[in-house]
Amino acid sequence: MSAYLTAVNTLRTTNIIRVVTESPSVKTFSFIDKQCAKAKPGQFLMLWIPGIDEIPLSILEAQKDGLVSVSVKAVGDATRHMHDMEAGATIGIRGPFGNSFTESRGRVLLVGGGTGTAPLLFLAKVLKEKTERLSFVVGAKTKDELLFVDQLDKICPQKNLITTTDDGTYGLQCLVTEPLADLLDRERFDMIYTCGPEVMVKKIFELTQQRKLPLEASLERLMRCGIGLCGSCVVGKYRVCRDGPVFTAAQLSEIKDELGISKLGFDGSRIPV
Repeated sequence: MSAYLTAVNTLRTTNIIRVVTESPSVKTFSFIDKQCAKAKPGQFLMLWIPGIDEIPLSILEAQKDGLVSVSVKAVGDATRHMHDMEAGATIGIRGPFGNSFTESRGRVLLVGGGTGTAPLLFLAKVLKEKTERLSFVVGAKTKDELLFVDQLDKICPQKNLITTTDDGTYGLQCLVTEPLADLLDRERFDMIYTCGPEVMVKKIFELTQQRKLPLEASLERLMRCGIGLCGSCVVGKYRVCRDGPVFTAAQLSEIKDELGISKLGFDGSRIPV
């Protein structure tokens, strides 16, 4: 194991310094960790909840002063337990792990669904002053579940932010992928980035493939180790934690028979996404 991997894989304990409620099911937790503060958009960390479990989380924010933030959706025992934690509570951190999004300086489009919006917001902040044009499409089931709309509204120029909700309580009433076909036909993009539910990622992959457009997608998979040893996050020939979590269109083409269809469960068996 290299000295760098040894350093990032060493468990560090720290304290939660701030908790912000983003939606009925999502909270953002901030803490100090100098190692993860060096992270780039798209990388993730492993967060240990003492006595409960360790979970992988995309990095929402990483500042030079050491402040790091992650957004956590309450979906299982570990995440629900974390939602009960308050400022001052002790957590353990490993990382940052994985690769990151490449930085395009042309006209870019970001498409986020659910908590997949978190790493894209991190990316959007980095790209804001570097790109020719920055556009964002963000979706959720309801208005209450839409994440970071106020922040995105400040980052994206007027009319470059599209919001969707399944029930029509905010923005367009449709899935986040539905406005894309027209948008991709109407405007030229030098790079498209996406993160969110895998069924959504698969649809965006298909839309961009049809139009021969470049794409980078961040995938989510069950991760236990974060360093490529356990194999729980394998998809095709790739280990999401080591080879990803960000994959190019060419790499997605190699795993298209699994993308949005199946994944490995906790017992190693293949289950539907």
